[in-house]
Amino acid sequence: MKIVGVAACTVGIAHTYIAQEKIENAAKKRGDDVHIETQGTIGIENELTKEQIDAADIVILAVDVKIAGLERFEGKKVIKVPTEIAIKSPNKLLEKAAEVLKDQS
Repeated sequence: MKIVGVAACTVGIAHTYIAQEKIENAAKKRGDDVHIETQGTIGIENELTKEQIDAADIVILAVDVKIAGLERFEGKKVIKVPTEIAIKSPNKLLEKAAEVLKDQS
């Protein structure tokens, strides 16, 4: 599964990066290809490229705030959850993403 996503919390510091790390680690363990952009107090980091977005099977938005660039994901299957879900249950989140894709095909 090819995954792209954005992590962003209300303060834009800790939970943003923890959510990014948890999703990336869980995805790599599953053998998934993953790229997570962060949007926080220092701006956008690891900004997703158009190629990464185009190639993605699914978009995971682990966000607690409004994020920039949502229009980039139009036409993509999107799962939106609070950062807390990504932090506490990253494996379940990825299982859900796989189910969403399976149900779609």
